[in-house]
Amino acid sequence: MDGAGTEKPGLLLTILGPTACGKTALAVAVADRLGGEIISADSRQVFRGMDIGTGKDLDEYQIDGRDIACHLIDIRDAGEEYNLYQFQNDFINAYNTIRRNGHRPIMCGGTGMYVESIVRAYRLPDAPVDAAYREGLQQYSDEELTERLASYIKLHNHTDTETRDRLLRALEIQEFRQQNPDAFTRLPDMRHLVVGVSFPREVVIERIGIRLRQRLENGMVDEVQRLLDAGVPRERLLKYGLEYKHITRFLTEDYSYDEMFENLYTDIRRFSKRQMTWFRRMERNGVTIHWIDGQNELNSKTEEVLRLYFEAENAFSTF
Repeated sequence: MDGAGTEKPGLLLTILGPTACGKTALAVAVADRLGGEIISADSRQVFRGMDIGTGKDLDEYQIDGRDIACHLIDIRDAGEEYNLYQFQNDFINAYNTIRRNGHRPIMCGGTGMYVESIVRAYRLPDAPVDAAYREGLQQYSDEELTERLASYIKLHNHTDTETRDRLLRALEIQEFRQQNPDAFTRLPDMRHLVVGVSFPREVVIERIGIRLRQRLENGMVDEVQRLLDAGVPRERLLKYGLEYKHITRFLTEDYSYDEMFENLYTDIRRFSKRQMTWFRRMERNGVTIHWIDGQNELNSKTEEVLRLYFEAENAFSTF
């Protein structure tokens, strides 16, 4: 491979799938064989101190004593804000660094919005907060603001309209787009190979239960307590959702351990289903995902991904 070859479009391998599907282990095995480095596409693994609850599985980034480089893990303090625009810029820096070093980039993650923003090359504006513009919107109801937002963009989901703050921010961004059409992120010129890891639904549910029990046994409650003790606001931990939401409630409310476990288990199952819904929608929007059977042995899955990769590499004549 030509280590200096940033003139030609690079081939980005993306490994995606729902929670507890073994994405990390597969990405690490493939990276080891390809001479690759991993770019995490997980909205919570960017935060330091949020390890067990986010499933960083840092011990998996070693094979036979060799460290596999991974980017965009532990790059922010817990409690900080982190958004899609920041992710795209951090991705661009990591991707360019990997390419300059003559290595192959592999994106791995389950945050559908993050993955799709790269694979479908979203161009995002760095829209600043506009207090005057927001003040002018205060006279309107949520319904009127939603109608105004729909005049800018097609509303595919309810993310931008869940709360008034999100609604105001979405309108602020759209207004900024109108006034500053060139102030957008610019992703590198890339070709894409997207591989998904799939399991039968009943197997996913079983794996989620096993993994949740292991994380609780390995100190996930203590991890959340340390975050609270370190001054991370309770409200921020609740917003991180899933493990952090339910364990924070267990630690700070009249909320029993059994209630916490059952509700968390239910929410993770629902989350994994939403992940698959997102990935299927990506396919409907034109993204080709090569699904492989997660129940196969790791070596078999690794060989299948490598076969797909080299076929794509030859087809794209990238390297």
